[in-house]
Order: sequence, then C-alpha cells, then structure tokens
Amino acid sequence: YKVSSDTLFTLIVLILYIAYFTVTFSVNNNTVTIEVLTGSNFKKWKEDIEFAMEMTDVDLSLVTDKPGDLTVASTDDEKLVHAAWMKSNRICLLSMRRSILDHLKSGLPTDCTAKEPMTAISERY
Repeated sequence: YKVSSDTLFTLIVLILYIAYFTVTFSVNNNTVTIEVLTGSNFKKWKEDIEFAMEMTDVDLSLVTDKPGDLTVASTDDEKLVHAAWMKSNRICLLSMRRSILDHLKSGLPTDCTAKEPMTAISERY
C-alpha cells in the first residue's frame, strides 16, 4: 500500500494540529479534551474548560465565590469547603493556563481566582 506525499503531509499536519492545539486527559475512563484557545475559538474553549472541570468535579471555583479566610473559630465544615475551593482554583487556573497559547496569556491576571481570567478572556473575545 502506497501513500502519496500529499496525503502523508496532510496526515502529519493533522497529527501536529491535534497534538499542539488540544489538551487531553482521562477521567473515570472518559477522555476529556480541551481545545487550546487560539483567539478565534473562545466559545468552544470555554465550553471545553467548563465541561472538563465539571467532569473532574473541580469546578467549584468557577461557579462560586472564594470563601472567607479561615480563622481559629472556623468550623470543620468551613475548613473542608475552603480546602476544596482552593484545590479547585489551583486546578482550574492550571488547566486554563495550559490550554491558552502563550502569546494570548499576556495581560491576564496571575494571582487570582479562576473566575478572574475567565472574565478577562470573555471580555477580550
């Protein structure tokens, strides 16, 4: 079986596109793919991020405000909610940053909640 050079080139370009412009991971034997934000695909990227974070059950920081700071009087429930929210925020921020082309990251908030860069990106695109 012979493959023409045009077909081979097209396949290589397709493989490189898939490898470079998607972030894929597996959750409970389900593959979740986040299309990399290129600037023109914001709606799809946002849907991918929201779906992936919900599938991994770490979307808390995208859908709720940051809980208040812990104090010595904080209850065990407050401590659990705070810890879950902080973990969610770290994972959401990491996932978002890993799925945005480098040149589009400039000007995005860095020390923030996951909602802040999502809002900034929404306003940009």
